[in-house]
Amino acid sequence: MRVEPITQEGYDLLLLEFKFLKDKEKPKVNREKQEAAAQGDRSENADYHAAKEKLRHIDKRLFYLNSMIEKSKIIDPSILKHDRVSFGSTITLLDLESDEEREITICGVLESEPDNLLISIHAPLSQAMLGKLEGDDFIVTLPNGKKEYEIVKIEYINIFSLKQVIKSEKEFAV
Repeated sequence: MRVEPITQEGYDLLLLEFKFLKDKEKPKVNREKQEAAAQGDRSENADYHAAKEKLRHIDKRLFYLNSMIEKSKIIDPSILKHDRVSFGSTITLLDLESDEEREITICGVLESEPDNLLISIHAPLSQAMLGKLEGDDFIVTLPNGKKEYEIVKIEYINIFSLKQVIKSEKEFAV
């Protein structure tokens, strides 16, 4: 079983979603299904079939979240040195071909937002950088070909201060 590193904030959010779906959303949709079933013929009952479909989605999500909870390893990146690239590091990269800089942060799979340059520790770019020092060059094979980068700077910035999408109970609902 592959361990999934996650911050405490990410783990808390994972548990919050799991508990919400299990304790609130699933019972609510079960009641909707029972009410729809009480209306008679189930074969042509759209409300009944919609509730059944919602329950399937909830169960799939609960199964996934449970597996992530079991695999999670909470890591506090604020106590890591970050003299080398590691979980929670924010890295300033120089693209050696285009001479452009960009800043990316390595985080857990459930915390990642690739569009906001929060990338999963399992991403090829993260894997290529782990353990590297400032000033190191490296080559990574990406879907659009090989890229060569230099690590300009390694620092720690709280992952959740960089996130732009933090789900709430409203988004947890199916």
